[in-house]
Amino acid sequence: MRKALRDNGLSLALLLLFLFSIVGHSVAGLSHYNEEQREHGQPPLTYREYITSSGFAESVFENWESEFLQMALYVLLTAFLYQRGSAESKDPDKPEDVDEDPSSHRSDPAAPYPVRAGGLALKLYQHSLFLALSLLFVASFVLHLVASARENCREQLLHGQTCTTALAHLGSATFWFESFQNWQSEFLSIATLVVLSIFLRQKGSPESKPVHAAHGKTGR
Repeated sequence: MRKALRDNGLSLALLLLFLFSIVGHSVAGLSHYNEEQREHGQPPLTYREYITSSGFAESVFENWESEFLQMALYVLLTAFLYQRGSAESKDPDKPEDVDEDPSSHRSDPAAPYPVRAGGLALKLYQHSLFLALSLLFVASFVLHLVASARENCREQLLHGQTCTTALAHLGSATFWFESFQNWQSEFLSIATLVVLSIFLRQKGSPESKPVHAAHGKTGR
């Protein structure tokens, strides 16, 4: 049990932080939502009603959308682009293990099945991380759009207006304001990490270069 906790500590800690955050998000969101309900003379929602509402879904998926977009593009861009001196970049002056042809390891019994199988399975597998993150982004984007359209419809009805369709909402400034305000912060945060890791260190973290490493050293 202790070994399992040690070997999976990072995932477990992040999962617990996620659960703590989303519960806090839902509790604070319910309070804020019900304040708006009272201002419009509408009855407040229960916690169960709120977490199944379009308002909560919109706020969740617009954030997930930006996170998965950030990570998908980061995985893709770091395969081709460099930042000299950064712990987050490959070294532009020497080959890296991640660029090695996986087909040369087909005879390795410890290699993942797609590597040993080759062909289409290998082609998909060697891009599977980017593909998975991209699919999560697309799913979150669609769920954000649907929830945002429903929430916008609710607000329009409160003001005596007619609802627009999800397709029409896709072209609205409201939807793209919700998306871009999150996207810009994600790209800024990852760019900050890339640049700061050139000069700053965190002892013991694989996201940092060794404390004694020169600023010009690229990669971990």
